[in-house]
Amino acid sequence: MSRPEALPSATTAVPDRLRRAEAALKRLGFARIAAAKRGALAPPDFWVQEAGVPRRTFPVYLLSPAARPAGESPVASPPAPPVPARAIVVVDGEGAAEQAWRSMREAAHDPAAEVSVLVLPSTTAPTEEARWHLGTVPPRELLKLTTGIVVGLFQRAAQEEGSAQIDFGEMLQLLRQRFGVDVHRSLGVDSDEDALFLLYQLAQRDAYAPGESGTSLHSLVLKPTGPAARLPWFAA
Repeated sequence: MSRPEALPSATTAVPDRLRRAEAALKRLGFARIAAAKRGALAPPDFWVQEAGVPRRTFPVYLLSPAARPAGESPVASPPAPPVPARAIVVVDGEGAAEQAWRSMREAAHDPAAEVSVLVLPSTTAPTEEARWHLGTVPPRELLKLTTGIVVGLFQRAAQEEGSAQIDFGEMLQLLRQRFGVDVHRSLGVDSDEDALFLLYQLAQRDAYAPGESGTSLHSLVLKPTGPAARLPWFAA
């Protein structure tokens, strides 16, 4: 009678996922670095640095799939660990990605948190590539994040020579790529034009005196004093 084949142990499975995660992040422009001593509420599996930006370092957490008895359907992964406002969690599958996204956003309590969720490709589909998961946020939280991005874009334009025009397409790109937000799903729209229109409307309504753009909470300080000291970004 032949001996049953041994199942892979956790000690072999975890390093394999670690290597896959490292390789995926490297292809996406993140290099592994020595462990940092700051910013991690829970010990990460490793640290990475964004290419060309020494100060943008991220702790990386490998969220292992939940164990299940043989023959049963897969179950959702356990909640993501408590992580800082800038972190990457690596998961398998969209279901686990959405759960990790919600867990991390709720724990961060920060609309500007960079909580990135990386979905690893299936080991049975070698042609697939790792991809970032885009999650949803409430419209009001999205508006706060949008205002912060636009203020940063205006400050950058003021420091540069030439035109000070702002590309709101870049704002939407930052929402997706840096903050992992699915703008369309968060606002219930199908196009960038509709998303920008709704953001403008939300910014106009979120004011001390609704209907008066000069009293908007989403204003830029252009001058110390004077009638043009403040300008609502959505009117720029």
